Amino acid sequence: MNRKIIIAIDGYSSSGKSTLAKEISKRLKYKYIDTGAMYRGITLLAIRKKIFNSDLWNIRNFIPVLRDINFKFRWNRKLNETNIFLNEENIQSEIRSLNITKKVSLIAQIPEIREKLTFIQKNFGEKKGIVMDGRDIGHSIFPKSELKIFMKGSIEVRSYRRYQDLKKKGEKVSYEEVQKNIIHRDIMDTSRKISPLKKSIDSIEIDNTFLSIEEQLNLIFQLINKIIKNKHIIV
Repeated sequence: MNRKIIIAIDGYSSSGKSTLAKEISKRLKYKYIDTGAMYRGITLLAIRKKIFNSDLWNIRNFIPVLRDINFKFRWNRKLNETNIFLNEENIQSEIRSLNITKKVSLIAQIPEIREKLTFIQKNFGEKKGIVMDGRDIGHSIFPKSELKIFMKGSIEVRSYRRYQDLKKKGEKVSYEEVQKNIIHRDIMDTSRKISPLKKSIDSIEIDNTFLSIEEQLNLIFQLINKIIKNKHIIV
């Protein structure tokens, strides 16, 4: 039986996962699911509800809010990109601030939040034909996905990419501050007890420190074409 596939892209913060996932989804006409944006959406909601008190967190105050949470990914024709909607509000631009970035790893460690988002993310894959990026997609959300990619890159290159992105958005931030935040996120992502960032045994690792986006895409589409040929899949 011919069917579409699931492509899981995991990797470190600012390793270019989203850029690749977006481009792959466009070329294949697949749905793109940005799980990092979902955690950022929860972080935004927590800030709005004033749940944060410095770095302290009271999950009991937030559980009722989690029950009614709803995420949708919709194509924005004007901007030619997928936007994330939280409870019918487009939060795409708001979730990319440095304030959200600083707090999102803390949110990602909370078991109740991971459990809720894992359930939502798995439902997105029911009909296949998706490209999903995050930290634990290949080994936790879709362990049976047909293609698993694991992205990495040097701390200097990843920090510079993130620094440039923030500058373009008008954020007043130093390169040193960005690098410090990425190092902190790496530690948080790899050391958390629930679904830490790690490479699946059957993931294809790509170190893109010295690779252009086009070179990365060429590598990935070679892999996709092999899967299509071997499994007689229509993408």
